[in-house]
Amino acid sequence: YRRLPILEAIKEKTGHDLEGKSEDEIRAVCKELKMEIDDTMGKGKLIDEIFGEFCEGSFIQPTFITDYPVEMSPLTKMHRSKPGLTERFELMVNGKELANAYSELNDPIDQEERFKDQLQLSEKGDDEAMFIDQDFLKALQYGMPPTSGIGIGIDRLTMLMTGKAFIQEVLFFPQMRPEKTTPKDAAAKFTALGIPEAWVAVIQKAGYNLVSDMKDVNPQKLHMDICGINKKYKLELANPTVNDVTNWINAIKD
Repeated sequence: YRRLPILEAIKEKTGHDLEGKSEDEIRAVCKELKMEIDDTMGKGKLIDEIFGEFCEGSFIQPTFITDYPVEMSPLTKMHRSKPGLTERFELMVNGKELANAYSELNDPIDQEERFKDQLQLSEKGDDEAMFIDQDFLKALQYGMPPTSGIGIGIDRLTMLMTGKAFIQEVLFFPQMRPEKTTPKDAAAKFTALGIPEAWVAVIQKAGYNLVSDMKDVNPQKLHMDICGINKKYKLELANPTVNDVTNWINAIKD
């Protein structure tokens, strides 16, 4: 099977070399390619969008796509000889991803930094970004041996073996709802109400994606919701008082 680094694949299919480029430079490439992107997308998601739109469907013969940038792989070990890349591959067959595999990151210090980067993406509005998992970090501090794993999409494998073009044709429950994009207000709209910036992602995690979502909520319920998330994910933020939350809600009404 051919082995092809993802950035080389993008260069091969689009003519754009993304190696060493910043997020703003990659965003400019996306605009040049006339892609639909938004401000919530970080560097990793922008690269993923380019690959998905211009590259993935073109790999008919089995091909290993390798050397994913660290921004695309928050749980993956850094490449031992290529700075900025990770030890990960995906198998493409007949224009579709068939498997994903990587060396597990077992360095707790590196993993915490990756989680912090993910938290910043979450604050920008990225629904797929991760929260800081303190329990996982603690487990890594105790120690985890070198580990790797591979996930094979059984539904994709079934599509390949049966010659089906659409995944709905091989699923037991084919009538799937299209994924909905949830609108979110920018952090600035929340901080304008006196809400500390660190709490914005927590409030949105609780389901209050728009400032207007908080307008008619009971202050005690909102207080309980966000403090519960703070405790569950061990974010170690200083909890606001019920009076603080009441003032936030009153600021919306004013």
